[in-house]
Amino acid sequence: MDGEAEELTMAHIARTHYESVYRFCVRRVGVEWAADVAQDTFLTAQKALPKYRRESKLQTWLFGIAFNECRRTVRQRRIGAVSLEISEEPAVPAPDSGWIDRQLLQTAIGKLSAEHREVVMLREIEGLTYDEAAVILGIPSGTVKSRLHHAFLHLRRELGAESLLEGEVAL
Repeated sequence: MDGEAEELTMAHIARTHYESVYRFCVRRVGVEWAADVAQDTFLTAQKALPKYRRESKLQTWLFGIAFNECRRTVRQRRIGAVSLEISEEPAVPAPDSGWIDRQLLQTAIGKLSAEHREVVMLREIEGLTYDEAAVILGIPSGTVKSRLHHAFLHLRRELGAESLLEGEVAL
C-alpha cells in the first residue's frame, strides 16, 4: 500500500486524529459525552470516507463531522452549558503582564453567543485558519472574520480589557 492510500485507512486516521477530535468534543459536550461523540465521529467518517474529496485537510473534515455530531448530541441529550477547559496547564501570569486570568476568560467566553463562541474556539483554541473554520461551520470565511471581530469586542467589554487586541488573548 502506498503512503497516500495508507493515509486514508480508518485505522491510521483514528490513530493520528483521535486525540484532537476527542479534545474538540470535550470542549463542546463535556468529558462525560466526549468519548461517545468522538467514536460516533469516526464511525460517520468511516461511512463517508469514500466521499472525502481532499478539498480540505483531513483534520478539518473530521472536525466538521465532529461538530455535527456534537450538535446532534447536545440536542438529543439536552446537554447544558459545558465548562470550557482552555488548557490543562494553568499559567501563572505576572501581575503586570497584561495576561487575563484563565477562569475570567473562560467565563467571558461562556457568555458569548453560540456563533461567537464557536469561532473563538475554532480559531483561537483549535488553531484553525479562517477558511478551515468556515468549512466546519458551513459559512463564508468573511462571516468567520466578522463573528470573530464581534466576539473580541464582547470579550473586551466583558473583561474590561480595552487594550486587548485580536490575537493577543493568552489562551
